[in-house]
Amino acid sequence: MIDLLAWLWSGVALLAAAVLFWLFSLWRDDVSIVDSLWSLMFLLATIVYTLVAADTGPRAFWVLAMVGIWALRLSGYITWRNHGEPEDYRYQEIRRNNEPGFRYKSLYIVFGLQGLLAWVIGIPLVAAISGSTQPGWLDIAGITLWLIGMVFEAVGDMQLSRFKADPANKGAVLDTGLWRYTRHPNYFGNFTLWWGFFLIAWSAGAPWTVFSPLLMSFLLLKVSGVALLEKDIGGRRPAYAEYIRRTNAFIPGPPRH
Repeated sequence: MIDLLAWLWSGVALLAAAVLFWLFSLWRDDVSIVDSLWSLMFLLATIVYTLVAADTGPRAFWVLAMVGIWALRLSGYITWRNHGEPEDYRYQEIRRNNEPGFRYKSLYIVFGLQGLLAWVIGIPLVAAISGSTQPGWLDIAGITLWLIGMVFEAVGDMQLSRFKADPANKGAVLDTGLWRYTRHPNYFGNFTLWWGFFLIAWSAGAPWTVFSPLLMSFLLLKVSGVALLEKDIGGRRPAYAEYIRRTNAFIPGPPRH
């Protein structure tokens, strides 16, 4: 069972982090820094939970390590990618749609919402940390899915950053490597590793936490991931239409000819 008091304290920590980053965004006049915070929120919540919880189970150390590896890599990559860049166009649109007063509204529209989502979606992590059952085959399956997800997310990001770094590729569409088989290998990787975290939580006695990967899958596919990124990309990058025709949107598969 989850230690409710420890979980509440993890929520307080997330609220404090959201407020601090919001204040930093006011100074920068750029709310897209929340993308660097997103994965760190899960790490913060699991660390606080582990420190405060009355008891932790046999999975505590390696679940915390898995969250840390994922969170630090993703946050570091996004911070490096966005360094010196203007506010992401997605947040510019949100800003335009919520004026006047977006600077202050962003506390709950952007930072508070992300903190709440991390608190809820992260429940399988704290359930896995608290679970007292002995690790079994579901843990192995979960770790395997997590590893597959990490490969897709990290390698996909690396391939995209190398592609964008070459001036000869300006205006072109990356359709090699993992990007040959799915238009969003990084999102697919994130999807896969969260289902891996769920399997570990299930093994720890918390199959009811299935709502978490389902919610994450919905966000990746319909809200902040694929749907948002591709909403107007055809207008901005005409070559992308042909890429869409021959390449799976999410689940990797052979390209169509």
